[in-house]
Amino acid sequence: LGRSIRRQIVKDAEELPSDTLLFINLHPLDLLDEQLFDPRSGLAALSDRVVLEITERASLTGICDLSARLDRLRRLGFRFALDDLGTGYAGLSSFTFLDPSVVKLDISLVRDVDKAPTKLSVIRAMVNLCQELGISVVSEGVETEEERDTLLEIGCDLLQGFFFAKPSPGFVTPKF
Repeated sequence: LGRSIRRQIVKDAEELPSDTLLFINLHPLDLLDEQLFDPRSGLAALSDRVVLEITERASLTGICDLSARLDRLRRLGFRFALDDLGTGYAGLSSFTFLDPSVVKLDISLVRDVDKAPTKLSVIRAMVNLCQELGISVVSEGVETEEERDTLLEIGCDLLQGFFFAKPSPGFVTPKF
């Protein structure tokens, strides 16, 4: 499945502007697929535009030579995002091990952040840490104007969610 998705992304990327960043979800087990590491692959040719999103919903502990695998991908030019931070297996352990360029805060943290002081404090602390480390923060699942305003006020770099656009084929112009 992972290979099929990556092939389709390469095909679709031909129609996108050359400066478009491509965020690709990977299950940790995809890191065992040697095809991912092929420098002659179509995906490797796009590596300067690709951010590989590693979900925190599955454990990275079963991946042998994980550090070496991540280093191989970095040498090919790929960057990493830690997806779903706040819901998964290792939390800050995955954060420190992946050394991501992007952290995506899970919808469970974002939902009602404007009404939940504890969530606000946790997100603010993560944003401050990420800013200190030069990591971009994406808040997933923004559905209300109040959530948007709160997240922007505390310094989240990017926001995504139904507030801006519903999933659809092709591109839509988001509302701000």
